[in-house]
Amino acid sequence: MFKRYDPSVLSVAIIACNNEATIGRTIESVRSLAGRVVVVDSGSKDRTVELASSLGAEVIHHDWEGHVRQKQFALDQCDTPWVLSLDSDESVDSQLAGEIGAVVSSDDPHIAGCEVNRRVWFAGRELRYTWQPEWRMRLVRPQAARWAGYDPHDRLDVSGPSRRLRGVLRHDAFATVAELLRKQISHGVHAGESYHKLGRRASVLKLAISPTAAILKQIVLKSAWLDGWPGWACAMGAGISAAAKHMRLLELASGAAPADRQP
Repeated sequence: MFKRYDPSVLSVAIIACNNEATIGRTIESVRSLAGRVVVVDSGSKDRTVELASSLGAEVIHHDWEGHVRQKQFALDQCDTPWVLSLDSDESVDSQLAGEIGAVVSSDDPHIAGCEVNRRVWFAGRELRYTWQPEWRMRLVRPQAARWAGYDPHDRLDVSGPSRRLRGVLRHDAFATVAELLRKQISHGVHAGESYHKLGRRASVLKLAISPTAAILKQIVLKSAWLDGWPGWACAMGAGISAAAKHMRLLELASGAAPADRQP
């Protein structure tokens, strides 16, 4: 268990939209750590807002601006010395909670942020190899941090030294194969649109090679096969996402479709 400290020095910033299945776990995992939990909702049609409010979170509506801008908006709502940034399908395990508590209570002025290892849960199990390790900057001093990257591949940058924390950030990214496929295709299409805006070149060769490379990365380099069929499924999903990205980029480069897309 973590050392006791004044929770008012830590806020949790969460972005959400239609996450009633996971928002409860997310907030419950951090309620004892922070004095303030801020949920920035972009227009949920389910019970996300109701559940978040019932668990004591402060809910702010903000129209969707893309992953990077939306997360920056959520970060900007927090004026505490420390902020923990989460997605609404992520939750903190007990070891990681203890590590966060230790960092906040010690308040080492030489530390600007901390990375945590995010691990996917899929088909009722923890994937211990697929996408591992996946270090993400999440605990930061807000004045030294800013969201960057490109949608949907955002990153939280800090200006100053950082460290890595023990424990796991649980990621309930998808509950079924159908949801896995929908999200991977959506992420790939969105990445292709971001590539187009960034001036990246489209290539049939990349379309031919990248999906296989993405699958082999997970199966061979990450040993995803050790996670059983869910690991194989996620590896295939990574390949599908890569294919969708380059297909969309080729489409936009050819002028066959408009660049604008509804989120």
